[in-house]
Formats: sequence, C-alpha cells, structure tokens
Amino acid sequence: MPHAAGPAPVIVRKVTIVAGGHHGGAWKVAYADFVTAMMAFFLLLWLLGATTETQRKGLADYFTPTLVKMREQSAGADGMLGGSSITDVDNYPNRQGQTGNQTITIPRSARGGPEKDGSASAEEAEARRAALQARIEQRLRAREDLSRLVRQVKVVRTLRGVRIDLMDDAEFSMFALGTTVLVPEARELIGVVAGAIGDDGSRLIVRGHTDALPWRAGSGASNWSLSAGRAEATRQELRRRGIAETRFERIEGVAEREPLVPDDPADPRNRRMSLLVVD
Repeated sequence: MPHAAGPAPVIVRKVTIVAGGHHGGAWKVAYADFVTAMMAFFLLLWLLGATTETQRKGLADYFTPTLVKMREQSAGADGMLGGSSITDVDNYPNRQGQTGNQTITIPRSARGGPEKDGSASAEEAEARRAALQARIEQRLRAREDLSRLVRQVKVVRTLRGVRIDLMDDAEFSMFALGTTVLVPEARELIGVVAGAIGDDGSRLIVRGHTDALPWRAGSGASNWSLSAGRAEATRQELRRRGIAETRFERIEGVAEREPLVPDDPADPRNRRMSLLVVD
C-alpha cells in the first residue's frame, strides 16, 4: 500500500524595497552647501566694491596670519605691504574708484579701540606725515654738514602712526662696525629728528634692524643683541636731545628678520633704526 504524500515545503521570499526617485534627500544637502558658498562669494565681491583702497589694506593687514606681518608693514620689511606705505597704489584686482556705500565695520585694534580709517582720518594722517618729513628735511638742509643725510631719512605712514626710518647705505653708517656706538653724524641726525617730533606727548617705539651678514664663529655676539643694543643707544640719544622718558612705549631689536631689501639680505640699507610716532 503506497505511503501518503507529506506536506508541501514552505518557501519564504524576502523583498527589499529601495526608496528612489524624488524620495532621496542627499542632493538637498549638496545644493544647500553650494548656495551658501555662492552667498559668501557674492558677499566678498560686495565688500571689495563697497570699501576704499585704504580700508581694504587695513583689513588685509588685520587678518594677516603672522605677528611680524601685522606690525605696521614690519618697519619697511617683507610684510604685507612689502616695504611700501599704505598710501601707495595697491595691486588689488578692483582698483577703479567706485561710488556708493563707503561704510564698513572697522576691525578693533589690539588695544580694544577701533582702528583709525576713513577718508578724513587718512587725510589728517597723511598731512601729519608730510609735515613731519618737511620739518626734518628743512632742518637737515639748513645745516651744511648734515644736508647730505636727507637721503638717509624716510618718513612713511603706518596703521599706528608715522614711522621715521634712519637708514645706512654704502657711504654712511649710523654705528661703528659691529658695535652699538653711534658715529658723530648719526648723533646729530637723531638730534634733528628729536627736534622735529617735538614734545607733543606722542608715544614712541624704537626698533633696531641689522643686515644678514654672519658673525665670526665663537664671537658670542648675534644680530639680535646688536639690533636691541642699537635701539637702546638710539633711545638714550633721543633722551639726551630732550625727548621725555615717559614718551617711550618700548624698544625692539628684530635682527635681520625684517629686511628693507628682501632680495639682498646683506644690503647695507637693511641696517636702519625705525622710530614710530604713535597716533
């Protein structure tokens, strides 16, 4: 007698439903990122068009990533302004004069106050710079023994005030070679500068620079100590010439790190004393 057939096997089929079509949302995130980037781009274009050249230079210096480059074009060195004053024509793509809204939020300074900017203050600062340079040149030309030193003096505007650079060259050196001893002509030059800046109470910063010529091995000296010592010697001479002690904010020695002629670190013009008259 044949056996009865067993129950039929149970077959289970699993079906996975994948969402597709317009139900996916990944593109929305990418689109939102694109719109945000475009908004930031057009905001940047608007800022470039709505600000003056001086304001753009101030913003560029404010956001410079290194401390050296933030220091008022590094006293004529290889900073953001490359040895030029902030009144020089810049090399930004947008150089034509544009009209319209000229206001902008001005970055705050390191001391907590707003940076001085705007057309009126810029004109006043340039007037102070021109007047100071004229006083120095007039005093030098009035003295036959010092008239040739007019070319050793450079007066420029910076974000903090007016800077006076007293530079060496191939025919003139402010200090005896490798020392902090001022030569007689340099003492007289500093005396002229002291008379020109007067006693108006402006704070002063003295900064010493050297060239990049190396010291003899084993001498124990360095350009750091030399630049700082020369800055102090300059401060002392200014004191002897009538500048009040309370006006000095600080002295600095930066060795050869901020050359006036970056392409030739050994150029004698890199040896200089910078006197910043702070606004």
